Order: sequence, then C-alpha cells, then structure tokens
Amino acid sequence: MREWLYIIRKQKNFTMAKVANEAKISESYYSMIENGNRGVSVTTAKKIAEVLDFDWTRFYEDDPKASNE
Repeated sequence: MREWLYIIRKQKNFTMAKVANEAKISESYYSMIENGNRGVSVTTAKKIAEVLDFDWTRFYEDDPKASNE
C-alpha cells in the first residue's frame, strides 16, 4: 500500500472517486495504484499529483513497481 498517498488523499477529504474523476482515470485504476497493486506511468503520476497537490516524483522514490508506461 502507498500509505503516503492514502494520507494525502484523506487530508484533502477526497474520495478515491473524486481523485480518479479529476485525474481522468478510472476509480478502480486509482484504487490499484493507492493500494500498491499497480505501477503508475509518469503521465498518470503527474495527473494524480496535480489533483492532490504534491510532487509527482514521490511515486518513484520508493516504489519498485513504478514504470514508464
């Protein structure tokens, strides 16, 4: 699980659905990303980071599943 992502989302009082909708991705895809079951492309990382207002490179600091899809 990407606990840091969960914490940021909760601090903003956003649901998974809200983040996914604003990032223009499916809620199930966002859920898999937050739960650590799916890697995240740079494009998607930037979209999510923009919605939640954090540096998108955070996804790649400690994520062995990260990819450049």
